[in-house]
Parts: sequence; structure tokens; C-alpha cells
Amino acid sequence: MAEGAGPQGGEPPEDLTAAEAGMWQAFRNGSVYDLSSGDALVDDPHGGHPWGPERTVRARVVCWLLLDGPPALAGRVPSLKLVGVRISGPLDLAGGTVVPYVEMRGCRFERDVLLPESRFTTMRLVDCSIPRLEAARLHTEGDLHLPRCRFLGGIRLTDARIGTDLLLNQAVVHRDRSGRSIAGDGMSVGQDLQAEMLESYGELSLRGATIGVSLSLRGARLVNPHGRLALNAPQLTVERSLYLTPAGVGAQARSGMTPARGTRIQRFDCEGGIRLDDGRFGDAVDFEGAVFTFTDEQELSLRRVQTPELRFLGQRPARGRVVLSGARVVNLMDRADSWPGPGRLHMGGFAYENLVPRGPFPLALRLRWVDAASAEYTPEPYERLAAVLRGGGADEDAREVLLAKQRRRRESLPLAAKLWGYAQDWTVAYGYRPGRAAVWMAVLWAAGSVAFARADHPPLKAGEHPDWNPALFALDLLLPVIDLGQVGFWQLRGGWQWLSAAFILLGWILATTVAAGATRTLRRT
Repeated sequence: MAEGAGPQGGEPPEDLTAAEAGMWQAFRNGSVYDLSSGDALVDDPHGGHPWGPERTVRARVVCWLLLDGPPALAGRVPSLKLVGVRISGPLDLAGGTVVPYVEMRGCRFERDVLLPESRFTTMRLVDCSIPRLEAARLHTEGDLHLPRCRFLGGIRLTDARIGTDLLLNQAVVHRDRSGRSIAGDGMSVGQDLQAEMLESYGELSLRGATIGVSLSLRGARLVNPHGRLALNAPQLTVERSLYLTPAGVGAQARSGMTPARGTRIQRFDCEGGIRLDDGRFGDAVDFEGAVFTFTDEQELSLRRVQTPELRFLGQRPARGRVVLSGARVVNLMDRADSWPGPGRLHMGGFAYENLVPRGPFPLALRLRWVDAASAEYTPEPYERLAAVLRGGGADEDAREVLLAKQRRRRESLPLAAKLWGYAQDWTVAYGYRPGRAAVWMAVLWAAGSVAFARADHPPLKAGEHPDWNPALFALDLLLPVIDLGQVGFWQLRGGWQWLSAAFILLGWILATTVAAGATRTLRRT
């Protein structure tokens, strides 16, 4: 085929092979060009069975058809629909505008597919073997479908513009020389990005990407043993939901639907860190059933994420960290056994409005969840939890949370302040259990009444004293501000004098702690 030669009257050039001539005619007719043998083992594009020249077309002939192909037959629409074809040489459509519909199924590409800065209406590559897809700044008016394809050298879709859907379901993508499996930074997808049961061996990068509807990684397996992140997607915008959830496997399973009873389930499995910092999600971020395998240095990072609902319902990671610092959600749906332990959960500035626990999540475990949020004392997680509980009508639980906050704070204080904290805790529980002060007062008053009834109590001045009343005398000692007219008229000696001093001291401690608790209560209201 001479370079630069074009089709004359739609007839194929003389130097085309038989396979290429058949493809030429099928293109004009808009029909499927199928070179498969019918043997599933032989026709497997990912297998090792060789495909000979009878199934081989040159990539430049494919490019010629797509960029400057012959006119369609009367009443037909030209399109390239290939099945079971081997394409030799690099398919280079860089910068080109492809008008015909393109669909290739079960094909084997011997070299890279190069589509940077090209334009398509719709392109579908299904179950194809492709060394690498280079498609930076690709623009499609319709779909880009790549399901069940295998890419040995990765995919590059940086700054691509996909008009409707991007499909990567069941694709297998290996890392390129930079360690990335899929580079989709700055990519825009008009509707859904579906990558269900995707296998990614490298870093899946979606930094600054925008998804018009939902991003589904249901049942996907992300593995990056050579790097820190398996999913690197800061500043990701998804208009509806991000799904890192299980997928149903089998003919009866339907994408995006709850698997039917008896359907085999494949969980979302991630071996490597996940970074979703500064993401914006219109409906939800869903981690239900997700499995995370981190090293000690890796983390699930949700810093400053904003979403109406966070479904943190995955399995507890055995190592690594979960970081929610600065995140803002409306509904937090979680389970007690999904959160990591102390030192591996960071929630500074994490704001949520409602708690929706899945399964039992008693207050004791919720307090452990807050305690695990920081290695050092910070009041914010406790105050946020108390505010949410109070907003839900659980005032008693809210008081327990604030009491736990004071106890955690006490451990960070110097010795004197710590002792004073213990005194407030034992007497009035930092003001959150004011009834305890009345109990202490009643016990001391009863004990003092019994004790002072046996005391030797000569008057200070004969004829100038009231009648001796041990109950009023004990109460006068315990109430430091109120004078009941008993203490100043009697003289106690020895141990009784020390006992009265002790009652005065205990009265002041009770009064001070009650005042401190009342002040704290008024400040809360």
C-alpha cells in the first residue's frame, strides 16, 4: 500500500492482504468482521496460542479506515467492528478525529494503542489484549468501554474527556514504568465510571478527576506492593456516590444492584494506601465490606472529605491508619468492629451531624472510639460526640461523654491539678452528676450527727449559748457560708476539735466542687 494513497471509489488497494480486504469491505458495509475460529482456547486473546496471518491486519490499515476510510455502501453506515483479529504494529491515532463507530471484541494488539489528543464518538474495546493504552487528552462524545481487557503496561487517560460512560469492568491493568496502573489525573467522565472487579497492579491515580454520576469500584482488587498508594485520588469530585463495596459474581449478578441470595460475593480488596483527601461526593462514600491491607506506614486518608453520608462498614485494618482530619459528613454510618484501635485513628476536626450505627455500638465502645482518635488529649472529638448525642435526645449519654472528656484531660495535668480533678470526680463527677454531692452531704451529716452526740461540749460563755443540737452543729460545720448558730458557742477539745476541722474542710471541698460543676453546667447551656 503506497504511503498517502487514498481509496478510489471505495475499492480496496491492491496491496491489502486477504484479511485486510475483508475488513475493508466489512467497514463499508458496517458489519461485524469476525476472524475467530470457534475454539475458545485458540480464540482467547490473552492466551498463548499463536494467531497467524489469516487473522492479522496491519495497524496502519485500521488507522486509514478510521481516519480516511472509504464511503459506506448505499444505505449503510461505516463502522469498524472486529472480532478475533490480531493487529500488528502500533495503532497510532494521535491527534486524529475518528467519526466511525469503533468496536473490537476479543482482539489481540501486538503493540501499544496510541490515542493522545484524538477525538471519537464512541469507542469500545472488549476483552482485548493491549500492551498499553496511551490516551492523554482523549475526547469522546459517547462512551469509552474497556471491559475485560488486559493491559500489560498500564493505561494513561490524563485530562481525558469522556462524554458519557467509562467502563473498566473486569479489566486487568499492570503498572507502567512509573509505577502507575491507570493514570487518570484531571480526567472528566460525563456519567458513570464503572470499574467493577477491576484488577489493578500499581497505583490507580485519579487526582482531580470529575465524575458526573457515580464511581463504582465494587469487587475491585487494587494491589500496589511497590508503592505507598494503591488508590491516589485527592480532589476527586463525584456528583453522586463512590462505591468501594462487594460485587456479585455470576450470571445473575447485576451491576449496581444488591446481589441476589446465593450469589457469590467478591469484596473490594485493597493492598496499599488510599488517598481521597479534599474529595467532594454528592451522595455517599461507601466502604461496606471493604478489606484493607496496609503496612504500618500506609493509611486510608479522608482528610477534608465532604459528603452527605460516610458508610464506614468495612473490615478493621490490622495495620496502618485511618485519617478523617477535617472531614465533614452529615450521616456517619459505622460498625464498632470497623474502626482501628488507639494510635491508628485520627479525627481532628472531623465533623458529623448524625450517628447511624449498623449493629450494636454501646456507649462504652463509642467512648473507646473517641479515645482512639488521638494519642494526646484533645477536647474536640468528645464535644462533637456529645453534641450529636444531645441532638438525638440522648442527654444522659452526652453527659457521660463529657465526663469521659474531663477524665481524659485529668491525665494530662500536673499532680496538684490532677488531685483536684479526682476530688471533683469523686464528689460531683465534674458537675455532670450533681446528685452525688447531696449524697455525700447526707452521709457526712448523718455521721457527724451521731459522732457529735457523744462529744464533750462545754460552752464558751455560760448562759450565752443555745441548746446543744449535734445535728445542727454537724450541718453548721458542713455549710461554710450559712451560719446556723451552733459552731461559735461550744468548745471542743482533742480529737473532737480535729473532727470539726475535718468537717469544715470537707464542707469547703464540697461547696467548691459543686460551684465548679454548676459553672461548667451553665457554660454548656
